[in-house]
Amino acid sequence: MSTHAWLLLGVYLLVLLFAAKPLGSYIANVMEGRATLAQRLGGGFEAVLYRLCGVRREEEMGWLHYAVAILLFNLLGALAVYALQRLQLWLPLNPQAFGNVSPDSSFNTAISFATNTNWQGYTGESTMSYLTQMLGLTVQNFFSAATGIVVVIALIRGFARHTTKTIGNAWVDLTRITLYVLLPISLVYSVFLVSQGAIQNFDRYQDVTTLEITKYDNPKLDAAGQPLKDEKGNAVTEPATTPTQTLPMGPVASQEAIKMLGTNGGGFFNANSAHPYENPTPLANFIQMLSIFLIPAALCLTFGRMVGDTRQGWAVLAAMTLMFVVMAIAAMHFEQQANPQLSSLGIDTFAGNMEGKETRFGIADSGLFATITTLASCGAVNAMHDSFMPMGGFVPLWNMMLGEVVFGGVGSGLYGMLVFAVMAVFIAGLMIGRTPEYLGKKIEAFEIKMVSIAILVTPLLVLAGTAIAVMAGDGIAGIANPGAHGFSEILYAFTSAANNNGSAFAGLSANTPFYNGLLSVAMWFGRFGVIVPVLALAGGLAAKKRITASVGTMPTHGPLFIVLLIGTVVLVGALNYVPALALGPVVEHLMLYPVK
Repeated sequence: MSTHAWLLLGVYLLVLLFAAKPLGSYIANVMEGRATLAQRLGGGFEAVLYRLCGVRREEEMGWLHYAVAILLFNLLGALAVYALQRLQLWLPLNPQAFGNVSPDSSFNTAISFATNTNWQGYTGESTMSYLTQMLGLTVQNFFSAATGIVVVIALIRGFARHTTKTIGNAWVDLTRITLYVLLPISLVYSVFLVSQGAIQNFDRYQDVTTLEITKYDNPKLDAAGQPLKDEKGNAVTEPATTPTQTLPMGPVASQEAIKMLGTNGGGFFNANSAHPYENPTPLANFIQMLSIFLIPAALCLTFGRMVGDTRQGWAVLAAMTLMFVVMAIAAMHFEQQANPQLSSLGIDTFAGNMEGKETRFGIADSGLFATITTLASCGAVNAMHDSFMPMGGFVPLWNMMLGEVVFGGVGSGLYGMLVFAVMAVFIAGLMIGRTPEYLGKKIEAFEIKMVSIAILVTPLLVLAGTAIAVMAGDGIAGIANPGAHGFSEILYAFTSAANNNGSAFAGLSANTPFYNGLLSVAMWFGRFGVIVPVLALAGGLAAKKRITASVGTMPTHGPLFIVLLIGTVVLVGALNYVPALALGPVVEHLMLYPVK
């Protein structure tokens, strides 16, 4: 790795850990109802909102009631996003007069943004009106992020409370995390992005005259408007030129802020954070990377604070950080290596693999961004992962296969890691013949059943979805690159969808009824197939008595537990996915080296 790469990683970690501690304390104050400046300023609005919606803030919910409220809230959000897309032609704030989005694409996008996946099978700047982008996608960015956070807060309450049947009020939790955490930070963040050059307006798209005439090949169309192909199946084109370029406009900065902060990842533009209007400068790029991990890191410290032992939060954060450092080094290392196929032809690639990367960011920043966004279930990209070296592409794929628990999505990363923590103490208990305990709660049959469901539902969706796609004609039709890389594209798509990440190996043509439908199933059950057992786990833990630690209790805040937790996460990921990985990026990597 280059000196720049080491310095970038070191500075990033220092700033992240410095910023996470005060934010973690602040989130704990908000969710515990302690007086804060933000609550004093917004308390009146909060009270009016409860009155209008008929919410009684003092009434708490059991885990089943809480789960139903979360499911209903997100289902209504998905329906709203679907309706906006299907009606956008007749709605305001559509200066380009974009037509209504097709039913299958609308369905996929609605599920995608409701589940914090933000998978985008469409081109944003040529598909979505300003109203759809703002009222549908941006609003859902807030609500899906809030959902993940309140679920982990409910699980933390399950550990912190004892002999009680309630884990909080879902409506109060959703309101407070949105009003006092996500909105204020996003407002400041949006202003910063505008200062860097991100756009924020409602203008029509601008046609400008370029300094040079652009030459390109234009596909020929038949009478039905479909591309013509020659006898070999290749598209028939004809030379064309243009002296102008269309510059898209829109309210970009406001969507970009919550996209990164809420680990959503859905971009205003098709190029996502590689587009200069979304991510204009290296400083903006650094802050975007920082904002992806900021809340997930802070929530670890919120966890320690709320369970009454800050060491527990630091232990979980240490496990996440160690895994992140290893994966970041691997990604940057592989991308800074020369392509052996090009080297065998005598082509000098000493700078590494710059294919698919922005020159204003370079290899190290792109490799670090790819690691962060796939560990955090964000899905935003500042480089095309499809253009990474095989093992460089292996890293983001493997990051998602770990279950998006290394920092992970806002809330979802921590509740996923706590699920693995329960599994880790269960394994340790089996080794020494004791009933496992975690934070003073005995881990018994019900808890292990819920943990097992939460851990296994995602790989089941990934592997079953991939198998269906590679066997179905409609699935194979979307592959642009045959062989191992084509398999990797499909595997990546379902791994991304089921783990609610949203990034893609862009060579797969996934905006078809087949993929829109199948990926929607993976996204919905990948999100709520985990949330429901996690809330059930919270309810079961809250009802248990707290037991006093004894000489046989395993400490869960020291190095031994951190190693055990990391081992559990890696082992489960390896057992589930290694055969599939061997068919994709591993084979592709070996094919780079010619047989002599």
